[in-house]
Amino acid sequence: MNIFRRRLILAIAISAALLTACAHAPTGTVSYSPVVFVHGNGDTAALWHTTAWRFESNGWPRERLYAIDVPYPLARDTDTKPQDGRTSTTEHMQYLSAEVDKVLKTTGANHVVLFGNSRGGNAIRNYIANGGGAAKVSHAILGGTPNHGVRADINNNPGNEFNGAGPFLTGLNAPKGPNGDEVTPGVKWMTIRSDNNDKYAQPDGVWLGAKGKPTNVTFEGPELKGAENVVIADIDHRETSFSPKAFEQAYRFITGKSPATLTVVPEDLIMLDGKVSGRGLNNVQGNYPTNLPLVGVTVEVYATNAATGERLGAAVHRKTPGADGLWGPFRADNKATYEFVIAAPGYAVTHIYRSPFARSSSIINLRAERLADADKDALSVVTLTRPRGYFGLPRNKISLNGKSPPAGIPPGVAGVSTVKIKVADAAGRSVVGEFNGERIAGIAWPVAENHVVVLELHQ
Repeated sequence: MNIFRRRLILAIAISAALLTACAHAPTGTVSYSPVVFVHGNGDTAALWHTTAWRFESNGWPRERLYAIDVPYPLARDTDTKPQDGRTSTTEHMQYLSAEVDKVLKTTGANHVVLFGNSRGGNAIRNYIANGGGAAKVSHAILGGTPNHGVRADINNNPGNEFNGAGPFLTGLNAPKGPNGDEVTPGVKWMTIRSDNNDKYAQPDGVWLGAKGKPTNVTFEGPELKGAENVVIADIDHRETSFSPKAFEQAYRFITGKSPATLTVVPEDLIMLDGKVSGRGLNNVQGNYPTNLPLVGVTVEVYATNAATGERLGAAVHRKTPGADGLWGPFRADNKATYEFVIAAPGYAVTHIYRSPFARSSSIINLRAERLADADKDALSVVTLTRPRGYFGLPRNKISLNGKSPPAGIPPGVAGVSTVKIKVADAAGRSVVGEFNGERIAGIAWPVAENHVVVLELHQ
């Protein structure tokens, strides 16, 4: 058994513990189906926390909302060739299958709703078609899933999971039933796509590093024959799952009625928790992101001045996570801004600044980062990141360090989720990032002392 297989088994065991920690045995009559959220390529469960908040704000019980963390979230370059730190389509499906079984056992329900973003939809389709999921899933929602590939070219690595001409997707898309549907019968299906602003559903290969070359994929690529196919104008690849408009469609599809609200209803008592992860295999150098617990890490949380990012005294929370990687629980103030500090061997001291949390969540995952060689000449490095969407110009209002828009965001199709600046004048000063009204202030910690700074948006 290789080290990655052992790590996968460990992660499944930890996931079982997480389910126990965040869900409770059902009492009384079950009135809400469990919803299982499946993140995309290279992502984490944490991307779903605002979607879960919207479900909760419309009455969905928190204990019936689950978001999985695939241990190795990146797809292989070629599906049939083992690759360190990456999962095959079969491994991805098997992990999802095990998670669904745990949710069904925990809740006592007969079926779940599956809601996947991007690559997460591939696992959902594979599980329902080939892993026994048709008997356990009532509704399947696919946001921005490249159901016909990000490219469709039999001569360009057809073994890649995202090649629409390859065996994986052509197998899933093979006609089924009397109408030749592309979806597995017995499950209600919905796809959500952008009209023309999804970077992975473009006729030109610019976002694949092949500008001017056809992808043989159209804007309609995420649609599936036999599904309810929803088009939302101007949303980007991730907003097909994490935006309020995508939530509205998903809620309607599941319940048959519109949600009462698209906004997040604040809670008075906020409890936060999540997993600390890194890149590579624990402390071993590697470029691939993982959702495995990071060992030997310390997490501190500081309340900050919302205007400047300066700390308001000593740490309000400090923990050295155990084998499960959980940094909480932490009782938070829903009006406070916070700085999360991760210190781990082999990583830069990572400072993550966040605007106020409106509700509780057990999936506020933290990922330690390393200082890039190209950034070591700066006094400080600050990144503004939008995990649940991309920055688009001119549709979004964005500023960083007083510049609006900051450099590095191309106009047109929204395809960049992070923007980085090198602070050249002075370390230790305040840096502010803003996106469509959400404002985050942080301190430019010095590169010379091996610090990196992240301003992470909720939106």
